Amino acid sequence: MDNRGLYQTILGLQPPWDVERVELRETDAAVDVWVGPLDGTTFTCPECAQPAAIHDHVERRWRHLDTCQFRTMLGARVPRVRCATHGVVTVPVPWPNGDPASRCSSNVWPSRGCRRPRLRRSRVGSICRGTRRAASWSVRRGLQRRQVTPVAHLGLDEKSFLRRHQYVSVVADLDDARILHVADDRKASSLSAYFTSLTREQRSGIAAVAMDMWEPYRKTVRAHVPDADAKIVFDKFYVLQHMGAAVDQVRRQEHRALVAVGDRRLTRTKYQWLRNPLNFSRQAWRAFATLRDSTLQSARAWALKESLRPLWNYRYVGAARNYFRWWYGWAMRSRLAPVKKVARKIKAHLENILTYLTHRITNAVTEGLNAKIQWIKYSARGSRNREAFKMAVYFHCGKLDLDPRQA
Repeated sequence: MDNRGLYQTILGLQPPWDVERVELRETDAAVDVWVGPLDGTTFTCPECAQPAAIHDHVERRWRHLDTCQFRTMLGARVPRVRCATHGVVTVPVPWPNGDPASRCSSNVWPSRGCRRPRLRRSRVGSICRGTRRAASWSVRRGLQRRQVTPVAHLGLDEKSFLRRHQYVSVVADLDDARILHVADDRKASSLSAYFTSLTREQRSGIAAVAMDMWEPYRKTVRAHVPDADAKIVFDKFYVLQHMGAAVDQVRRQEHRALVAVGDRRLTRTKYQWLRNPLNFSRQAWRAFATLRDSTLQSARAWALKESLRPLWNYRYVGAARNYFRWWYGWAMRSRLAPVKKVARKIKAHLENILTYLTHRITNAVTEGLNAKIQWIKYSARGSRNREAFKMAVYFHCGKLDLDPRQA
């Protein structure tokens, strides 16, 4: 492959655009790449798509990303066509936003991005804005290409966007581990746009929906999905998370009382009470034995939390309901206010907790995608643009076809 073919591939150019020549300037450590349309190419007006004759060509130059240690400049003979309706109009170039560097899909931040490519900070900032616009166009193109196929198992969850309780709601395909929809806020209306975009057959094809016990999500699913009450599954990890919060509240209250009389047994033991017993090492489990076998209120709350786990191991709903009836009686006799509060909440939502025994799904996939979204937030270094954030979620988690070379 010669140098023209190399840059043709690097730039992703397709006919009628072609690399005309490549000039290496060793003394300036620079490469000039010249691009133009093939001879005999006809163009249409970019405004009305009607055939139009070439009026002239205008030479333009762009700063591209470096080729190894060589500063790279891209030049092009850009045609202008004469349209009977719109006059002389410039034909769009084949790279997004007219900036070849904006083809780069990685996160480039002005504070660090101007060092290696030897660019001015203002120029890198311009490339960043072009990159975000190009990524947004790519995402919209990918969403248009997405094949409308039935999704059997959905996951609904929320993700904080900014402080002060600003959220986005996400819909995930649990089988394919991809984000299907991102909506503002976490209200009942937030997810309506997704469900209304589905056909009646697609909504009927939803077998189960995993979510937490957030009532607006439940209300939305019940409004759009047939037989929703039998398909909603309140995620077991959220239920155990509520129990863990109750145990920690009991521990904190008891710790304050014990410290007042000089007893520091509960100091720095928070995560021992919250950890899954399967995650203890043998040595840590032995060290924890003194606390868990004691008469402390925290030990009683922990025993109730761990005794709730077998609920999801049952195969039959009737047997699980009998087990919960026994556990609920124990919880209500425990004299632990935080535990009793959570027990009442679980009882109120028991039917959609036990649907797990039918569908056997959790929101673990959605939580994994949320970890990736958290990385996107971290990479943005404080971005406050909600639409850009949503586009980034689709870009990284949507499994979209983003290939610019396809129609």
